Amino acid sequence: MTMATSFAPSASSESSRPLARSFPPAAKNQFKNKLQLLSSPAAALSKEIAPCDPQTPVNRVMTGKTARQYPAGKAIFTQGDPANAVYYLLTGSVKLTVVSVTGKEAVIAHLPASTFFGESALAGEGSRTSSAYALQPATIIRIDRSVMLDLLHRERDFAEQFLSHLLSRNIRMQADLVDHLFNSCEKRLARLLLLMANFGQESKPTPVISKISQETLADMIGTTRSRVSFFLNRFREFGYIDYNSTGMVINDSLVNIVLQD
Repeated sequence: MTMATSFAPSASSESSRPLARSFPPAAKNQFKNKLQLLSSPAAALSKEIAPCDPQTPVNRVMTGKTARQYPAGKAIFTQGDPANAVYYLLTGSVKLTVVSVTGKEAVIAHLPASTFFGESALAGEGSRTSSAYALQPATIIRIDRSVMLDLLHRERDFAEQFLSHLLSRNIRMQADLVDHLFNSCEKRLARLLLLMANFGQESKPTPVISKISQETLADMIGTTRSRVSFFLNRFREFGYIDYNSTGMVINDSLVNIVLQD
């Protein structure tokens, strides 16, 4: 199967994008106010997903849970599979994709570590409407639907954390969609690298990103590997990023790319 394309157009199609619909001046001002996401370094990046540590309540469960390691590219579940469990991403990263009836695949979300996914099973979804794949080597806890429902009913504090976590994750996914729809490949790549390094988040930044392939970065922002290579080389020339033995070093000055008009 051909790998995902994502919502964002590829570099080769950006110039052929249809002309935008015109709006009266008053409407334009309203849209400008609503979409003014890049007015400051903090606003340029979406808020951190609210933490939800399931370790304590899940550790008390003796049955109905399993932990497994997935190599990059491995499917956690696929579209059409029975929706009978919730998953918690301990380490690594995961992408969610959907496939149309014509076989076209699109990326709908990228999930960082410490994130729940597959929660639609709790709402009675009979089968998966999307697929989940490990973007990087990942450690994932699978929790049976009945066990998770019982935890949410018994553990009030955990239930509140879980709800807050899902809401903030959906806000992050909405911000990612806006980024894909309105920003260039260069800005999308800069924003992704800053988010991966935790810049602009409440938690402490981690300036060194572990090694990740250009193909994976291209898949995450919806463009080609050659475009990612071009922009990474330019970022390095400007001193925004560098490389060492452990990975890519991200400087906070990279936010200038996100903020530029």
